[in-house]
Amino acid sequence: MGVRKYLLFYKPFGVLPQFTDKSGRTTLSDFGPFPKDVYPVGRLDFDSEGLMLLTNDGELNHFMLNPQLGHPRTYLVQVERVPDARALRQLRSGIMIEGRRTRRAQARLLSGEPDLPSRPVPIRYRRTVPTAWLEITLTEGRNRQIRKMTAAVGHPTLRLVRTRIGNLTYAGLKPGGYRALTRDEIRMVEALKRSKVIEL
Repeated sequence: MGVRKYLLFYKPFGVLPQFTDKSGRTTLSDFGPFPKDVYPVGRLDFDSEGLMLLTNDGELNHFMLNPQLGHPRTYLVQVERVPDARALRQLRSGIMIEGRRTRRAQARLLSGEPDLPSRPVPIRYRRTVPTAWLEITLTEGRNRQIRKMTAAVGHPTLRLVRTRIGNLTYAGLKPGGYRALTRDEIRMVEALKRSKVIEL
């Protein structure tokens, strides 16, 4: 297939995780320029932000999206109100969503607001409703999964930022920015393709 290419992209809020859109919404094509043969591995919702991996490595795409292999993805999640210990236990142990229980996850309450770029569209603010930040790591990628999980335990998601895919992080990137993987990171990617199922 020629030279394998790997790029990390910080997807801003309000961007479709694809290169074209018939409705004229903002897509990945509005950034870059990216090599013509790369495509995103997985998705990140229009209203979510953070790390995406773009590649022309079809083998990696297969491994990353295989639900049996359970590659971890970490998110910073702002929610309504402050989750208690019971809500955190539910997030960790699994929640029934659309007839199927989610896999075990890591979920912890952060002590303060993380250092993130401001969002062009502010979250809705209600004086009487406090917010809190969680760090959640999943090993599966069902449709809008974190939003459905937090809503199920009574804490709707207000903002969602993916910070890590496996051992790859968004460090050094700003919204709309991208970079090629380093040699060490490419070795991490090769290791992902050889890895087993990850249990949290």
